[in-house]
Amino acid sequence: MNNRLCEMFGIDVPIFAFSHCRDVVVEVSRAGGMGVLGMARMSPRRLREELRWIDAHIDGRPYGIDVLMPSTYSEAGELKFDMERLVPHEHVEFVRGLLDAAGIPPLPQEERDEIVHNLLSELSFTPAESMAMVDIAMEHPIKLIVNALGSPPPALVEAAHARGIKVAAMAGKAKHAQRHRDRGCDFVIAVGGEAGGHTGTISSMVLWPEIVDAVAPLPVLGAGGVARGRQVAAALALGCEGVWCGSVWLPSAQSELMPEIKQRLIEASAEDSVHTRAVTGKPCRTLRSAFTDAYERPGAPTPLPAPLQNLLWWAEGRTRVERVRAREWLTYPVGQVVGSLTATSSVRDIVYGMMEELLGARERLNDMFD
Repeated sequence: MNNRLCEMFGIDVPIFAFSHCRDVVVEVSRAGGMGVLGMARMSPRRLREELRWIDAHIDGRPYGIDVLMPSTYSEAGELKFDMERLVPHEHVEFVRGLLDAAGIPPLPQEERDEIVHNLLSELSFTPAESMAMVDIAMEHPIKLIVNALGSPPPALVEAAHARGIKVAAMAGKAKHAQRHRDRGCDFVIAVGGEAGGHTGTISSMVLWPEIVDAVAPLPVLGAGGVARGRQVAAALALGCEGVWCGSVWLPSAQSELMPEIKQRLIEASAEDSVHTRAVTGKPCRTLRSAFTDAYERPGAPTPLPAPLQNLLWWAEGRTRVERVRAREWLTYPVGQVVGSLTATSSVRDIVYGMMEELLGARERLNDMFD
């Protein structure tokens, strides 16, 4: 394709795939797109293992990393293992009470501390932890660093550019995109409110052209509501240079998600993707579950600020829920395109299917103008 981002990275198609799963990252890059590894749920040791594995299997194709480095965050650092000190007792008791009432067994007392410690050690969600992870990643042949929450720090941009690594950031408003441009980003990802994970409230159809105009001539990727070739065509028609996709890979054959979550995604409708602070403390679109529903009831506590709410759910909720695979309580960040994810297929087939449908959309439009 005659496309600036394809030329920037030497890729065949401007499909950028965000995933926490190394297999998805590799398969998208090998299919001609650009895989981007989400690092927020990894310890430094695991990140090194994942990057070494990617390097060995990606056949020299380019890939990138995605990091959470927000401008505003309640610092937790190593204190994250001290739940009693960090998280108010009433919030802990609320989550424990929910799971007790649902008959979800508590963690074995003799193993609980080790289980929670091991789980929390996989999280990197403070700026200092995230920068340390970026330093590890820059020891590998990454081609892109994306900041998912806020503008990247000047030191990160300078260090990346000195190594020939491109930098991008996500924006849910035009003013945020302009801030990213001014900070030195090579392109911006316009994230519509339909997207999974941390999003704003402006829909993609409105946001994409607004950000394209606000940062021109800087390239823009469209994110939020992209799982098919017709949606790629819409992004290109609205001025984007490509798309950023995350949800579409979740039920794929290569995805790391447990089968019970994949099945819930396949069965879900667009309305089952809800915007809530219950999981991370920041507005996050995720799969509706008994947990997210509980925070909508009268008398439920207001979610804690990030990362404390994230700590609470991971340490007191997710550990118990996933250990017994309590289906109605399982959740995962996913966008409104979840209603279109009706079967499991390979990552390569998803990429090729998107491109075939894109070509079909182009031919249909061409026929209208003949």
